[in-house]
Amino acid sequence: MSQQGKGPAVERSVGDDEDAQQTAPASSHGPKASSVDDEDDTIGLFGRRKDSFAQRYHLTRRGKVKRLGQIAAIARQFDVMHGLTPVRLRLMLEALGPTFVKVGQMLSMRSEILPQPFCDELAKLRANADPMPYLTVLETLTREYGRPVEEIFDHIDTTPLGSASLAQVHRATLVSGEDIAVKVQRPGVRETMAQDVSIMRSIARLATRVVPSAQVVDLRGVVEELWDTFESETDFLLEARNLSEFNRFCAPYRYMDCPKPYMDLCSEHVVVMDYVEGIALSHPDQLVEAGYDLKEIGTKLVDNFAAQMLDEGFFHADPHPGNILVSQGSIVLIDLGMVGRLNQKTRVVLRDMIFAVGSQDSPALADGLLRFAGTQADPEDYAALLSDLDVIVKEFGTVDLADLNIADFLGALTQMAQRHDIELPSSITTVGRALVTLEGMLDEFIPDVNMIQIISNHIASSKTVSVVGKDELKTLGLEGHQALHGVLGALAESKVAMHMLTRGQLRVNMQLVGSQEPFAMLSDMVNRLTMALIVVGLFVGSSIVYFAGMKPIVFGIPVVGFMGYVVAFVLSVWIVFDIYFKGRRKKKR
Repeated sequence: MSQQGKGPAVERSVGDDEDAQQTAPASSHGPKASSVDDEDDTIGLFGRRKDSFAQRYHLTRRGKVKRLGQIAAIARQFDVMHGLTPVRLRLMLEALGPTFVKVGQMLSMRSEILPQPFCDELAKLRANADPMPYLTVLETLTREYGRPVEEIFDHIDTTPLGSASLAQVHRATLVSGEDIAVKVQRPGVRETMAQDVSIMRSIARLATRVVPSAQVVDLRGVVEELWDTFESETDFLLEARNLSEFNRFCAPYRYMDCPKPYMDLCSEHVVVMDYVEGIALSHPDQLVEAGYDLKEIGTKLVDNFAAQMLDEGFFHADPHPGNILVSQGSIVLIDLGMVGRLNQKTRVVLRDMIFAVGSQDSPALADGLLRFAGTQADPEDYAALLSDLDVIVKEFGTVDLADLNIADFLGALTQMAQRHDIELPSSITTVGRALVTLEGMLDEFIPDVNMIQIISNHIASSKTVSVVGKDELKTLGLEGHQALHGVLGALAESKVAMHMLTRGQLRVNMQLVGSQEPFAMLSDMVNRLTMALIVVGLFVGSSIVYFAGMKPIVFGIPVVGFMGYVVAFVLSVWIVFDIYFKGRRKKKR
């Protein structure tokens, strides 16, 4: 692929708004955001209003019941009670609307939750939706800008380039002459999502109360994460800022580009950016006919993605074929509504873990995993953790890095971390989803390009003396900062401990590792000795009663003495059997 100068970026022509999870933090914009903040800070005689979410999005009980009825009707239509095939599940989610389409897209990347055929089918949830009426688009633009559309746009195409359940894209021309693409959010889509989330919250609360102990996932946490994602993806100002930031990243690369936003024309519901014709990566035949080398495109794309992820720490979180175009010798990444961010420490650990698998180094992999999890990671059984990692390393580390299946590896690593109660940061989940998406795209359209090999080569080539020194200085600075605060904290704690020691208030709780079995044996010995003393006491006492001749008498023995003999005999038999059977169990071990 020839490296020409950058061409203008292009907006997609298919409905790709319903994609993977947005991880960049949403920020407040404009009067609406400030009003929400004011509402959050409200106080009153009887406390703040508890139903601010419902009031903010105009949710009513009647509306929720109506929406719940719609969901139930669609579920009955697809005969949910008798099972769903992958295709029927996808069609049902599309019928349920944007909220469930998003949920389906997230589930398509979770093969540990759904069987692979379902994940493959749900990955198709990017199909076009019914277009909005052109008049609705004009009304939305007029409402957003507060002035006639003719004052901003010289022309807007009546036929949309693409229409998804979240937004619609039109080609247009500004009055100043620029050829642009305008992305308009569907009216009421956020309110619809809020209503669905409100229903999900109620269901999650009920499920938590009914089966708190059997709950495998934090349902309420999942719902809140979904809402955070929805809020971010329906805030188009966030996408505009991502486009602006990614433009700065692409500046040094002649073969990479992305749409340039017109920030003064972007709002919470509208994005205005450059438009240019391009060929999507989902049409490899057209690329070959245009004279492009697919392997070169794939290699440069993956190498640049490695630079985004490992060098810059700011990467496109949804690199599927519809979001990657080739235009005038440049690879154009579009739809920056979903990005991922990695700090310096995470990037360093991620590099180390990639090579830990290749070198079959379980301790290094465990160290990286625990460094990912942070200070809260404290596995109860470190030996079991290493043993599980050995299994992963034997399965994935025995193959060459070029043959490593990143999706299976990350899935196995995530499941293992969950078994040991190690909580990985959400940024790592985002990296995994992006890598899986990129790998799937390459396997389908450019199978000759191996993603992991290119990323490994990128890491190796980027380890020059200056880069390594710079990274080490940053790492040492971060670790030194943490160590300094740790030392100061330890000194403060030691001062408290010394103060308690001088007052005689210091107590030490000590646990001897491996001492449980000896203590158990000692406990058994004491119990048997106690029972033996009781038996002896009963025999002696019963004999005294016998010679005393106390009445009443049974079989020539006083009743009290007779009962004592019986109890003593039963206890003696129990002690003998206990010693015999426990001895046999120990021999079998």
